[in-house]
Amino acid sequence: MKQLITAVMTSFLLFSATASAGIVMGGTRIIYQQGKREAAISVTNMDTHIPYLVQSWVENISADDKRPVPFVVTPPLFRLDPEQENVLRISYTGAALPADRESVFWLSVKNISPTQKDDTNKLQINVKSKFKVFWRPKGLTGEAKDAWRQITFTRHGNQLVAQNPTPYHVSFYTLSMGGTAIPEPGMIAPLATKTWGITGSGPVTWRAINDSGGITDTAQQ
Repeated sequence: MKQLITAVMTSFLLFSATASAGIVMGGTRIIYQQGKREAAISVTNMDTHIPYLVQSWVENISADDKRPVPFVVTPPLFRLDPEQENVLRISYTGAALPADRESVFWLSVKNISPTQKDDTNKLQINVKSKFKVFWRPKGLTGEAKDAWRQITFTRHGNQLVAQNPTPYHVSFYTLSMGGTAIPEPGMIAPLATKTWGITGSGPVTWRAINDSGGITDTAQQ
């Protein structure tokens, strides 16, 4: 493996140019249905002149979680020439995961561009992006597309409390109370609660991000 990485990097360092367009991913999230052999996402180099070295791996959603990740990415490291596309394939290794709810992980993708001609002995790290990978077991109750509507909210003092009764993750796009937006509302896990500090009052409105990365309509409670 070390010889392969060395060979790829040596070939990659033969090129030098100025970075411009860069790497574009074929989605913002990956849904891995249990029973499927793999999940995939495309990677495209939109630049017309610059090759990139692309490295990818799956990691736990929490940096404090040191358990082995039950997924591997193929290819883990490759060179992507200008205006070319490749596909990252994520495979499940079979380690135990909860069967009654989704699990979520990060797909990390790092793209590395060549340095300038006067500094060809170094690599320049351009971008490390993260994309959510949702492991969706068979036989979950309800439909993922409806989960965002089933979130309920209560107020306890200066806190807004959301409850997710579904086995699916819900990623908020917007969340507000009494017309005041809650910054970066984040995601609520399956069968869990989530709280935010608030100062105002009034109806709660929210929108979520669906499986395709699109935005739902607005719901209000």
